[in-house]
Amino acid sequence: MTTVHRLSSGGALVCLKGAPEVVLDTAVLADRRDLVAGARQQAAILAACGYRVLAVASAEHAEQPNSAETAEAGLRLLGLVAISDPPKPSAAATLAACHAAGITPVLITGDHPATARAIAVSVGLSGADTDDGTVVNGPDLAAGRVADLTAARVFARTDPQQKLDIVDAWRARGAVTAMTGDGVNDGPALRRADIGVAMGQRGTEVARQAADLVLTDDDLSTVVAAVEEGRRVYDNIRRFLVYGLAGGAAEILVMLIGPLLGLPLPLRAGQILWINLLTHGLTGVAMGAEPVDPEAMHRPPRPPGQHILGAGAWQRLVVLAVVVTAACLTAGMIARAWGLPWQSVLFLSLLAAQLGVVLGLRTRLLTRDNLFLPLSVLTSALLGAAALYLPPLRSVLETEPLGWPGLALASAALVSGFAAARLARHAFRRN
Repeated sequence: MTTVHRLSSGGALVCLKGAPEVVLDTAVLADRRDLVAGARQQAAILAACGYRVLAVASAEHAEQPNSAETAEAGLRLLGLVAISDPPKPSAAATLAACHAAGITPVLITGDHPATARAIAVSVGLSGADTDDGTVVNGPDLAAGRVADLTAARVFARTDPQQKLDIVDAWRARGAVTAMTGDGVNDGPALRRADIGVAMGQRGTEVARQAADLVLTDDDLSTVVAAVEEGRRVYDNIRRFLVYGLAGGAAEILVMLIGPLLGLPLPLRAGQILWINLLTHGLTGVAMGAEPVDPEAMHRPPRPPGQHILGAGAWQRLVVLAVVVTAACLTAGMIARAWGLPWQSVLFLSLLAAQLGVVLGLRTRLLTRDNLFLPLSVLTSALLGAAALYLPPLRSVLETEPLGWPGLALASAALVSGFAAARLARHAFRRN
């Protein structure tokens, strides 16, 4: 940047600041060549230490310069300005968490390549043995000398269009991109990325308006925490779908197959509604509060086109539906053979088996982070028992009280559902 100031004598004072590789040029400075060479060397040392370096020069002219070329020539070097803008102490841990979660961090900056390399090494983005050749420069991008923009991890001296090109290259590869930035120059890339993240404290208004997400604390670790929360929510949605669809499919199969096995009317309408109320109501809501999987941030992101029931979910659904159906029909047939009220046994078995499934699908079986789920299962079990032993509910749902043999059959169905959920969870792991 160059400014021209009118002097009281009628002349002009020209002041210039800019990147050392631009200012420290004999076409700009009138200083000795050895002085300029020494300044270049010192600027490179400062940049390699992670400083942002500016060169400052000035000159007095007897008359006002009539062009930019005239003003920016014959200047005297005043010195170098080294600005320290170190990464936050948590930056290295944040990038390590990104790597563990399968997220590829890329550093794109307008700073000197040596500065970019020093910062990348300090936060673990590049190894200490990385040379400047692995830092891609903006001029190389402009000249078309970089064939694959997704191969490099550190870019320096980039302009807004080149940032946009890098984002487009990753998107063309099929990746989901998130771009962080705080300056006006970051605006186009923030808008183009799948998720634009702006800094709320030091970010410009342009960056905040272009972004999809604004960090009020300007801390990149907040993005990692958001990724973890997103994976927790997505996993819980998948878990509930497997649980709900498996239970619903089992109820349909019981109603369809039961008559073929000598059980004329397996369940009455009120009994089905009561089961659905207890399984999809209390326990369904409680499943949404399940804590994050300890391995959630140690697996790669799912492919963007993957179905929500992909990666083993639909296989678990089918297995659970079949097991619950078989366990409940078996309990009903045994109860019928023993002369027990088989319809009530089947009703309680179907409820118990689904409650066993919801417990078996938990990632952290004995965690105390979501006590609402075991409490909701206990409440559902008590309400299920109330349907058998409280006269008002018995008359509405047309059930009969069960003795120990009938309760044992229902307990066996619960164990079957629990065991099937645990085995299916390990047999059909997420790819």
